[in-house]
Amino acid sequence: MRIRVVDAFTDRPFAGNPAGVVLLDDAFPEDERLQNVALEVNHAETAFTHRLPGGGEADWALRWFTPVAEVALCGHATLATAHVLHTTGAHDGPVRFATRSGVLIATPGADGWITLDFPTAPLTPVATPPGLAGALGADPVAVHDTGPQVGDLLVELADERTVRGLAPDLKALAAHSSRGVIATARADDASGGHDYVSRCFFPRLGIDEDPVTGSAHTALAPHWSARLGRDDLTGLQASRRGGVVRTGLRGDRTLLTGRAVTVIDGELLA
Repeated sequence: MRIRVVDAFTDRPFAGNPAGVVLLDDAFPEDERLQNVALEVNHAETAFTHRLPGGGEADWALRWFTPVAEVALCGHATLATAHVLHTTGAHDGPVRFATRSGVLIATPGADGWITLDFPTAPLTPVATPPGLAGALGADPVAVHDTGPQVGDLLVELADERTVRGLAPDLKALAAHSSRGVIATARADDASGGHDYVSRCFFPRLGIDEDPVTGSAHTALAPHWSARLGRDDLTGLQASRRGGVVRTGLRGDRTLLTGRAVTVIDGELLA
């Protein structure tokens, strides 16, 4: 297997969210093999992809694994995979991926940006679960369930400063959703180049804090578009590495646009 590590949702190395990308010659090997490789790579997600026969609804099959589990949807590893396909010449133009979340399309732009077409997460207001404020370390302004594909709680907080200063109790936080918790707030300074900020915590998946989470932005986009009155926004994920996601709400679809950089290109010998 040839393995690449790609930093996604950034235009420079050692920023954004690193993902492993494995281009397979044919069908997926057994799940145990995929999980072991993802554990060895030990990034938030490792993407495995192989070409599909021509004439179908998709061009490549795509799966994503964290170090401990397969996931149903991953934005940054999809962006990383599209980046590898385009930069290596394995695929030209828009690429259609067959995934557990349906067919996802990645379209390259002439300027190096790649736009992902993902399903918009359905948001359902819910009461603040007991213990959530204590686990997060801040009082929620609003809480939404993001539906089964994303599987997070989206928690709006008072301001950007509060989001940036969070130091949650990760063990306690793991009890509050099937996947993780998205903490978000409106940008403090509208001239700062972003409309909202977020941080994402996934201790149930072995990821204390994800650097940049594309799938979370399928929930952040409808949330902030409704509040700010615009379909096209820019989100800043304020993790230590940080990253920028341009979001475009298109009804039941959300466009996620970002850049990516390959930082490691190697071969699995085992």
